[in-house]
Amino acid sequence: MLTDTKLKNLKPQSKMYKVSDRDGLYVAVLISGTISFRYGYRINGRRETLVIGQYGRDGITLAEARDELIAAKKLLNAGQSPAAAKRDGIKRIRGAETFTVHTDAYMKHVALADSTRAMKQSVIDRDILPVLGNKMMSEITTLWCVIFAIA
Repeated sequence: MLTDTKLKNLKPQSKMYKVSDRDGLYVAVLISGTISFRYGYRINGRRETLVIGQYGRDGITLAEARDELIAAKKLLNAGQSPAAAKRDGIKRIRGAETFTVHTDAYMKHVALADSTRAMKQSVIDRDILPVLGNKMMSEITTLWCVIFAIA
């Protein structure tokens, strides 16, 4: 089973190698030294791999990877491919070029009572869109959100 200490001590080799954790979760250590969490599974007779995320300061923790693994297994038990679901989610986000487009799509499809919808739309229009509205979704980071919350 992997620990943070073991992950920090993994070194790149001449070719990519894998180190198993548990429940199908493993890390792939690339030649570049990048460590990524992955989940290998079979669906409809095919082997697929879900790349959960990169480990490190700008990536995800071991605990977060294990949480993502649980979510992926729920999708798999429901007959859905976790890798395909992730790809579809990325396509939807990339299709929403700006935060405004993404927010409009969300408000159009979310099920809310009329009063709740009006209240949320008011907050979005008054407080959020003036700051984040023209930002590309890929530009909005956790740091941006923290700065926005302080301002």
